[in-house]
Amino acid sequence: MSTYGLWLSAAGMQVNDHKQTVLANNLANSGTVGFKHDLAVVRQRLVESRENPGAPGVAHPVMDGLSGGLETLPTHVSFTQGSIEPTGRSLDIAIDGEGFFTVSDGQQERYTRDGVFTLNADGELVLSAGGGRWKLQGGGASIQTEPGQGKISVSSSGVIRQGDNVIGEIELVTNPDKQQLKKAGENLFENRGNEMVPADGILIAEAKEHSTFDAMQGLASMIQVTRAYQLNATMVQLQDQMTGQAVSRVGKVA
Repeated sequence: MSTYGLWLSAAGMQVNDHKQTVLANNLANSGTVGFKHDLAVVRQRLVESRENPGAPGVAHPVMDGLSGGLETLPTHVSFTQGSIEPTGRSLDIAIDGEGFFTVSDGQQERYTRDGVFTLNADGELVLSAGGGRWKLQGGGASIQTEPGQGKISVSSSGVIRQGDNVIGEIELVTNPDKQQLKKAGENLFENRGNEMVPADGILIAEAKEHSTFDAMQGLASMIQVTRAYQLNATMVQLQDQMTGQAVSRVGKVA
């Protein structure tokens, strides 16, 4: 029984270590524009006779009445809407509702909610994050501006103007199953599933979307998870001591 207890406590340490890792990454990106936080998913592991019913030699009259502990599952991304803050900067664009911007480095396409753009040396709209590698796509091409031709503005439907001239149009896209969008950086996603389809989000000019992760709540959760990890570690030590005492006393004659 003590060996089983050791296994359960060790599994608890693994689960809480996983939670700490996920929380630490979320905390590190609590100030990242357009960041969508990860959710640590765990499940109760059933005892072996229920996990593999019918397998020979797994049923046990005592163990079958105990818990099988916890185990981790793949993390999920929370695609909730982040709060939107006006910035007054003409190259900042936020999405209210459904959708992602499409950006490209010339070889790969990625999808993001980060709408903080700047101009590169060629006058193209690029993401401020990532060193200007990712170019905003409009109709499958980058958005090209001309120096001295007026202020850049964006309509709620995605039409981009420089002065009075239309220079491009942003087409928001999404995936019917967002869990097919896998993270490829702090706030970039790559599509590994269904074809991307048009989205009906509204664009808000001169604004940005904040991270969906609340730093204060995250710190409180980190403290709880750390304490849970420490409690499981203490249980491992106690059960190890009990096992050692049991072994050292076996066979002793009073």
